[in-house]
Amino acid sequence: MFCFYRLFLSGQRIFGKAQPAMSEKLAPLFASLTHGIYVVGVAACGRKNAFTAAWVMQSSFKPPMLALSINPLHSSFALLKAGGGFTVNVLKSGQRDLAVHFGTPMVGNKLDSISWREAGRGAPILDAAMAWFECELAGESPSGDHVLVLGQVVNGGLLAEQACAMNYREMADEESAKRLLPGSFRP
Repeated sequence: MFCFYRLFLSGQRIFGKAQPAMSEKLAPLFASLTHGIYVVGVAACGRKNAFTAAWVMQSSFKPPMLALSINPLHSSFALLKAGGGFTVNVLKSGQRDLAVHFGTPMVGNKLDSISWREAGRGAPILDAAMAWFECELAGESPSGDHVLVLGQVVNGGLLAEQACAMNYREMADEESAKRLLPGSFRP
């Protein structure tokens, strides 16, 4: 299987047929993965920030842990590390405006126009979220152009029990979502 996968990535001939390079197929392949939409909050040294993320998942039952992927050049990465933790706010289906708000670079504080409160370490919990998790930083690992961050869940709450979680497909045609893909991966 490894050899087949390696040949597929290289765009070489497999079973006598020329295969397109993987980069030509990445956009539809990645579109087939399911992702929720989250707002990750961070705080350190009196500063707070939040950003939209889709690459968040449960990574352990015992202890309960979440993993998220973040660009180490993002200003929030330094706050996450300095603060030793983060919050994950699960957005409700239909909260596209909130996802765009926190996914768009802004001058000033993104939290000024949003109702929120502080978690134990000071990271933001959005009042409009479906649910939230508070995590202590437990580890990190390089992952290409991002860093995979592990957080042990220390607190959380369900704010809208009847709501459905927002799915990345709700953002598929959003220009800010398209800008996140490298040029060669855009459909």
